Amino acid sequence: MREWNDLIFEQLSWIVGGLVLLILWLLIWNLIQGSKLRKMKKRYELMMKGAGVEDLESLLIDLKMQQGKIEDLQEEQKQQLAQVRKRIPLQKSKIGIKRYNAFGEKGNDLSFSIAIVNDQQDGMVLTGLYNRDGSFVYAKGLEKGESSHALSPEEREAIALAGQEKSTPESTP
Repeated sequence: MREWNDLIFEQLSWIVGGLVLLILWLLIWNLIQGSKLRKMKKRYELMMKGAGVEDLESLLIDLKMQQGKIEDLQEEQKQQLAQVRKRIPLQKSKIGIKRYNAFGEKGNDLSFSIAIVNDQQDGMVLTGLYNRDGSFVYAKGLEKGESSHALSPEEREAIALAGQEKSTPESTP
């Protein structure tokens, strides 16, 4: 046993020196970690300031609920947009106008035919015939560019002009 005591006593300065170095290293490491923790705490308090919640868990739960509401609203808006896109081709937004002299020498270029149609050429043709004795207005319904009533060449030209109108291309989501 005495041999062990002598051996430990001889190496005691090295052991104590090593322990002192270990304690100094742990102290420095502890100070560095404390500094990082204080910086993190300041950032946390800055982030939580004005949020109206006391802890990060409550904040995350609140954000998750808000995200769910936003996703629901976005889905509703997608459905509304799909309905609008279905209706756009049905809108009577294409217009063709043809002015002409319906009665030769008795009139002038005040007669007209206006075609108001959608993408499927459904709509109407409105024709106004003017001469010195009076004016007459006729309306004819259209389905796929044709009418159950006879169409004049000017009315057909107005329908063709309306069909030539450029439509905006639909964008696909």
